[in-house]
Amino acid sequence: MTEAQPAVIRLDGLHKTYARGRVLAVDGVSLSVPRGHVYGLIGPDGCGKTSILQVLAGVLSADAGHAEVAGIDVLRRPEAVKPLIGYMPQGLGLNLYDTLSVAENIAFFRALRQVPPTRFRDNAERLLAMTRLSPFLDRPAGKLSGGMRQKLALICTLIHLPDILLLDEPTTGVDPISRRDFWSIIHDLVATRDVTVLLTTSYMDEAERCTRVGLMNHGRLIAEGTPAQLCEALPGRLVSVSGAAPQTVLPRLAAWPQTLATALFGREVHALLDDGCIDVAARLQADGIGPVEVQDIPPGLEDVFVHRVAHGGAGVDAPPPVLSAGNADTTVAPVRTDTLTCRFGSFTAVDAVDLAVEPGEIFGLLGPNGAGKTTLIKMLCGLLRPSAGRAQVLGIDLSRGRDRRRLRARIGYMSQRFSLYRDLTVRANLDLYAGLYALPRGQRAERIDTLLGGLELSTYAQRVTRDLPSGLRQRVALAAALLHEPRLLFLDEPTSGVDPLARREFWDLVHLLARGSRITVLVSTHYMDEAEHCDRLGLMHQGRLIAVDAPDALRARAGREGGPVVAVDASDFAAAYQVLHEAFPDAMLYGRRIQWQTATPDTDTDRARTLLAGAQVDGDLRQLGLTMEEAFVHFVSRSEADHA
Repeated sequence: MTEAQPAVIRLDGLHKTYARGRVLAVDGVSLSVPRGHVYGLIGPDGCGKTSILQVLAGVLSADAGHAEVAGIDVLRRPEAVKPLIGYMPQGLGLNLYDTLSVAENIAFFRALRQVPPTRFRDNAERLLAMTRLSPFLDRPAGKLSGGMRQKLALICTLIHLPDILLLDEPTTGVDPISRRDFWSIIHDLVATRDVTVLLTTSYMDEAERCTRVGLMNHGRLIAEGTPAQLCEALPGRLVSVSGAAPQTVLPRLAAWPQTLATALFGREVHALLDDGCIDVAARLQADGIGPVEVQDIPPGLEDVFVHRVAHGGAGVDAPPPVLSAGNADTTVAPVRTDTLTCRFGSFTAVDAVDLAVEPGEIFGLLGPNGAGKTTLIKMLCGLLRPSAGRAQVLGIDLSRGRDRRRLRARIGYMSQRFSLYRDLTVRANLDLYAGLYALPRGQRAERIDTLLGGLELSTYAQRVTRDLPSGLRQRVALAAALLHEPRLLFLDEPTSGVDPLARREFWDLVHLLARGSRITVLVSTHYMDEAEHCDRLGLMHQGRLIAVDAPDALRARAGREGGPVVAVDASDFAAAYQVLHEAFPDAMLYGRRIQWQTATPDTDTDRARTLLAGAQVDGDLRQLGLTMEEAFVHFVSRSEADHA
């Protein structure tokens, strides 16, 4: 498989407008995807990614340009392309019927695609085995977890074994384990059947798995290449600064003329500098900050994305702290639990959790769908009564109903889904929530103005909420959670489906709240890169807290227990994957790289080298440290083995 292969998907100068030409969604996009490649489109909300997939799927017309799939002109013959493709729309299983069982949904799509019985039986058995959904054939689709819904949606998309897949944010809201299963299926199809995939994603770690990536903004394709090429082309020098208070380092770095971008990551500040020779530590010390530790770090796709979408502008001064924590007691843990348990009938959702969260800490909960994260947060917010064990939040005992009601006035809560009123303006929503929190009328306007300014929402105050992009809606929800100046903030998957630039801006605000205002934050997330923003992580699985520590400590521990990662870089990555996957079933494709964690890295390296040489496939082998995803998978796999 080489770049010289003819393109299976081709766009040339594609244009698409809405609202009678007033809204330009796709502006002259040209790209091509060779057979057997995985091409990822990434970009902010509303940049045109979904419109491109819908045009290629034959469900949306275009105003100008050319769109071709497997040699078929999609704009002239949209119906001709549909039998050749598998198309998954955006959303958790939106192509499914919730009242039908898993088996009935699969049978429906078999009938829709007119798949012959023998071919259907073989395909269904293989796909059910790959997705591990065989035990759930009788379960209604409406009662599946998010990850299971997406895997069933993928089965229904693949039941006729198409050669071309169009996947619109297929894993948004799906936990890391299910996402790993999902990508295993995609890579198996690419390597064994030369399937061609065009997908959109908001996960930067998923974009790293693509053969080629296109960055979009304002309807245009602004950069294109392999993940490695895009990262290598990032201008300047990326550094990590630690050892001093991030809230003091960030504005100082952002003010330097040499700074292209800044971001907060846990207790570190990352800065992209256009001067590779500047002595960052000495310069900060001269500014009265230090001593600090400065390290050069390799850029990732998120750094490329943020720099290109923001047009490489200078770092923006950090917004001022938007509230004060008042007379918060910084000596008592804001959250402390003792064997906290929640049962629904015979099902144990949270199983004897012991947890202590420190004042001003950002504590992250990471776990698969159904691990118990949301149930735990709801108990800590006083929304669910514990079945057993004890919990104290801000010194309040949650075993008493009266105290649980008293707690709600002292905490802020952002739910998984946007919970404000979409038909009200931003200011009207905040005014409504100020009333619900019983803020004195004389203080409401000043408080709302402070939040609108601090969260950079002032220009949107009179906009109807439904008309805002998801990144701004999420900031409005944060403002509502902060109206009553809580000392403890609960964020339940607050950035699911939000583009990387909006996510980074959101996390800068969260860091400033925690560092500058001493607000304690407890957050659940599915994004592996967001885990790096937390001071400590609690990994949850099957209702249990299976590991608690700082992100780097968890990675180091997983590496000690399970070994490093063996990585293979091969130009003919599909051939290399086929050779290695049988011997190393945990091997995964990351773009052109194949990798797996192993407790016997030297033995695996020698064996892989021998297998590749025997198949006459060239490959460079090396050993790497673990990413957060690999550490997470290690702990979850060990927990499953311990509690089989």
